[in-house]
Amino acid sequence: MRLIIMGPPGAGKGTQAKFIAEHFGIPAISTGDIFRANVSQGTPLGVEAKRYMDAGEYVPDEVTNRMVRNRIDEPDATTGFLLDGYPRTLAQVEELDGMIAFTGHRLDAVVCLTVDQDEIVQRLLQRAQVEGRADDTEDVIRRRQELYVEQTAPLIEVYGGRGIVHQIDGMGAVEDVTKRIFEALDVVPES
Repeated sequence: MRLIIMGPPGAGKGTQAKFIAEHFGIPAISTGDIFRANVSQGTPLGVEAKRYMDAGEYVPDEVTNRMVRNRIDEPDATTGFLLDGYPRTLAQVEELDGMIAFTGHRLDAVVCLTVDQDEIVQRLLQRAQVEGRADDTEDVIRRRQELYVEQTAPLIEVYGGRGIVHQIDGMGAVEDVTKRIFEALDVVPES
């Protein structure tokens, strides 16, 4: 199973990714984790990415694409993977298509968590308090929501045209959201 999980910050992607990956026996691959791993290991790509991250800039597609390609080429991802945080641009969609096609496979589904914006703001404000994130103000959180909508709408449209997008209501109890995801993917969750 080759999947992508999308949703605005605070929608519960990381939480749901763990359940989905565990169920299918595939790795949940977060671009943030890939960046941190490459930087901490001092890989050539990590050194390059760190330059941009330290300057507060986006890591260019070329570097991100190579990191993702390297990660999905690892043995644990041969039977599938769940991507979180990639692709973020139309160019990355094309690159991912090429990576997957090269292996003789295709992308199976895109799970898109939808959550009420005010609910997300409250979740992230609460998380900011717990984790001591002074920079996560309501204005910053709402701006991130706007950017997410602007940047991902075109991706959802592309994948929607392929008939593989599953819009999932991300509101409610974690286990209820997980059940909705498995139902959309035609998977019977384990009791």
